[in-house]
Amino acid sequence: MSRLGKLPIEIPQGINVTYEDGVFSVKGAKGALARRIRDKEISVKLGDGIVTLALARETDEARALWGTYAAHIRNMFAGLTEGFEKQLEIEGVGYRAEAQGNEITLHVGFSHPVKLQAQEGVEVSVEKNLITVRGADKDAVGQFAANIRAVKKPEPYKGKGIHYVGEYIIRKQGKKAL
Repeated sequence: MSRLGKLPIEIPQGINVTYEDGVFSVKGAKGALARRIRDKEISVKLGDGIVTLALARETDEARALWGTYAAHIRNMFAGLTEGFEKQLEIEGVGYRAEAQGNEITLHVGFSHPVKLQAQEGVEVSVEKNLITVRGADKDAVGQFAANIRAVKKPEPYKGKGIHYVGEYIIRKQGKKAL
């Protein structure tokens, strides 16, 4: 029994919710989000200001998806009311980033600059050595931040590279002189 799945989800003020043909759609001040829900396993009921999820059939897969879809719906509501944000930090001499619109250009020690294009609904801003990724869709924000970090992961000796703010990097000891 999913403890998260069986709890009713409150619909925040100013958000319109629709569910038809297996697609759960949410519209709010910060945009619109939609997610396909497997209606053969999970049934969705829109009530008086609440959304309730229930098992459509008793299978292990349906039980696994129950809490997952509840968390996705909660994240959709949180994204359209507050939004999500990830911050990355660039460390290294000469390493820098530039943002134009929803495109970011990284100069991180390669012979060429690396350009990354953000998905629609994801904003990127750069201030000195701090990259901020914002948006209403938690999946899109997290994936784009991970794509930026993957360009130049922090190395374990000096910590040069791109890492999340607050991320702990395990440092190795260098060679010792005898």
